[in-house]
Amino acid sequence: MPKVKKKNRRKKYNYNVNRKKLNRAFRKRANPRIKCSQIRHAWDRTKSVSQNLAEMGLAVDPNKAVPIPKLMRPSQTMKMEIDGQEKKTKIVRKPYVLNELEYAASLPEKKLETLSRDLIDYAQHMIRNHGENYKAMARDEKNYYQDTPKQIKGKIIAYKRFYPEEYQAFCASLHPEKMDQQ
Repeated sequence: MPKVKKKNRRKKYNYNVNRKKLNRAFRKRANPRIKCSQIRHAWDRTKSVSQNLAEMGLAVDPNKAVPIPKLMRPSQTMKMEIDGQEKKTKIVRKPYVLNELEYAASLPEKKLETLSRDLIDYAQHMIRNHGENYKAMARDEKNYYQDTPKQIKGKIIAYKRFYPEEYQAFCASLHPEKMDQQ
């Protein structure tokens, strides 16, 4: 049988490959960066993943940590009472990690969703000129994108939802103007 020529060929050093970069990439893949700073600082590289997480009081597999209880038959409950064996309790050596994670989770979330300044000005203009009359808003000359009454209503509802305090202040400023006109 014929053999592959590359098998017998002498191995040559490849000068085109940066060995330093290759080693760095290999180390990066072998030890991935842990995003959570609390866990990263408490991590011990000499121990396995399950040992590290057990020391911190965290579970590797949530299905094993909190199993789903199966329906028990009367015969099974008798066996459990007779056995009376206690399960091994795991010692949490790094409870500060759990405390820091709980504290970080208890902080209120930052509001990431916002509306553009143009949309806010658009909604305020429509409310100022037409109140709750969405059909008149659809015929307004500032309705550049030819939104339907329902689309305009959706934009105004979004404005109310994202900025309730600003909307209340805006409505309060509208009432004195209407009183002055009458």
